Amino acid sequence: MNRVTLENGIALDVVDEGPADAPALIFLHGFPESHRTWRHQVAHFSDRFRCVAPDQRGYRGSSKPPAVSDYTPDKLIGDVFQLADALDIDTFTVLGHDWGGAIAWGTAIAGQMNGRVTRAVIANAPHPAVFQKLLYTNSHQRESSQYMRGFRDPKNDALVREMGLAGILLQEIKWDSGDVMEPEERAELLKDWQDRDAAFAMLNWYRASPIDIPPLDAPYELPAGWSPPPLPNLTIPTLVVWGMNDLALPPENLEGLDEIIDDLTVVEVPGSGHFVPWEAAGEVNAAIEDFLTRTA
Repeated sequence: MNRVTLENGIALDVVDEGPADAPALIFLHGFPESHRTWRHQVAHFSDRFRCVAPDQRGYRGSSKPPAVSDYTPDKLIGDVFQLADALDIDTFTVLGHDWGGAIAWGTAIAGQMNGRVTRAVIANAPHPAVFQKLLYTNSHQRESSQYMRGFRDPKNDALVREMGLAGILLQEIKWDSGDVMEPEERAELLKDWQDRDAAFAMLNWYRASPIDIPPLDAPYELPAGWSPPPLPNLTIPTLVVWGMNDLALPPENLEGLDEIIDDLTVVEVPGSGHFVPWEAAGEVNAAIEDFLTRTA
C-alpha cells in the first residue's frame, strides 16, 4: 500500500502491483468497501498488467475532506486522472464496481475524449441515464433505492455518530442477500465502519450526487420535461459484468445499454449478487481476461 498525493491535495492509499511499464488497469471500488473489492482481480492480472487499486477519497486512510461538495462526481472523476498522472500512467483501462462503477462511467466518457481511457469494465453499476429513468418508472429499482434517501437525511447523523456506519446500514438496507463474505474480510470491514469521519465521508458520496430518488408514493412516470443527461455515447470497448441476483440493482439496468455504448459486451453472472467481483471471482476474471485479450 502506497500513499499517493494528488495535485489537488487529496492523498490516497493505493495498491500498485505488477510491472510498472505494463498496460495499466485502474480499479475503483464502491460503497461500503475499499480497494479489497478487487482483490481477486488484482491477484489474477498483476503478473502482466499494472494493477492500481486506490481507497478512494473518504475511505479508510485516504483523505476525508469534510464538505459534501468535496464529493461531487466531477471531483471523484478528477481524482482518477490525477492518480494516473501521479503514477506516470498515460493511458489505462478503468474498472469500477458499484459507486466505483458510477465514477468509471464518467471517467470512461471523459477519457475517450482526451484519449487516456482505452477500455472500460463495469460491474453492477448502472449507467447514469438508465438508472435515473428506472428510479422514476420501475417499482423494484425505486423501492430498493430508498436507502439513499436515508443516507442523505441529516436526521440520521446522530445514529452514525453513535454507532458508526453499521448503524445506518442496519436501519436503511432492506435487501441484504445474506453473509457471503469471508469472515476475515467482514471483520476488516466492520472495523473500517467504526471510523466516524470515514462514515460521514462515505455518506457524502450519496449526498453530493445529482441523482433524484423519488419517494415510494410519487407517480411511476417520467417527470414533465425530463430527459436523460446529455452524455455522449461511449465509443471505447466496454465490458459490463452483472451479477443477476443483485437485489439492489435489478437486471433492467442492462436494458438500453446497446443504444448508448457503441462497442458493448455484456456478461451475465447467474447466482451472484451485487458484489460480483468477489462473489463470483472466477467468472469475473474469465470475462475480463477474454475482454482484455480480444480488445488488446
